[in-house]
Amino acid sequence: MTSLLDPLQLGDVLLRNRIVMAPSARIRPAQGRVPNDILRTYYAQRASAGLIVTEAASVSPLGIGYPDMPGIWNSAQVQGWRRVTQAVHERSGRIFLRLWHAGRVSDPEYLSGEMPVAPSAIPCRGQDPEAEHTEPCPNYVVPRSLHISEIQRIVADFDQAARYARQAEFDGVEIHAGDGYLIDQFLHDGSNCRQDEYGGSLINRSRFLLQIVDTCIGVWGAGRVGVHLSPRGDRHDMQDSNPVALYRHVGQALGSRRAAFVCIRERPGSDALTPTIRHAFSGALILNEGYDLLSAQQAMQAREGDAVAFGRAFACNPDLVERAREGLTLRPCTEALSLA
Repeated sequence: MTSLLDPLQLGDVLLRNRIVMAPSARIRPAQGRVPNDILRTYYAQRASAGLIVTEAASVSPLGIGYPDMPGIWNSAQVQGWRRVTQAVHERSGRIFLRLWHAGRVSDPEYLSGEMPVAPSAIPCRGQDPEAEHTEPCPNYVVPRSLHISEIQRIVADFDQAARYARQAEFDGVEIHAGDGYLIDQFLHDGSNCRQDEYGGSLINRSRFLLQIVDTCIGVWGAGRVGVHLSPRGDRHDMQDSNPVALYRHVGQALGSRRAAFVCIRERPGSDALTPTIRHAFSGALILNEGYDLLSAQQAMQAREGDAVAFGRAFACNPDLVERAREGLTLRPCTEALSLA
């Protein structure tokens, strides 16, 4: 019987347990978007996780979506992140960097006056239930549609960010392709109305994601590259006419590339797409959203996934692994966090 505390071979990385720390941004001030000692201490305290996936790090200054979140586009940021990874490794932990571009979920205020970019000039509308650190109903601007040459430039930004992550001594990278940010915007036909090779068919709409996956694999090898998906599409106004076909195609494409894992943010339910992705994707599946220790253990026993990621619970319980081992309950979490 599989347990949360059993080891797991995740691609090329051996995890000492199946408990993953999901990204949950601290939104703490950091000059120059350089990871500071607050982040170093925060992640070191949670190094008992089988794997830590950091909060999202923007791959370029034009990929920023929120104040005070870190980046991974210059040498100072690399040095800041290296201090974080060294602290985690000193405690025998494993840590992946989440690579991110916010796309239309941004504002000129964060982009030195530049307009946010997106696959199409379609604004994000409605309230984001997870964006606790923003206004209750943010007024997003109409983004600027990307030219093909700019899309290729962003793929190159991910390539450079993956190389910087190696310099910072991470164990691998996770590509943020969910939660309504730029890659997700390309995947969904509700936000992507392009008529070129990046729009229309499933093959075209997934091209941007898969080009980024391929370039990161070129840097790290497939066994150290994961992808985050959120198929329910409940953040930042994501809509698609056929999500089952979309995520089946994406799962198969990632499986053919032998990506180390897919992490899925989706609560179990009759309309969940996790089973579709699990059938299509041949690698490890990390479950995420709404799990406590009991339901996570039940999911492992039912072989619904290979590991479970905890976000808010880990933020408020740095000793979460020890609590799982001792059969203790988790402290309730009341702190406002971002799931980016």
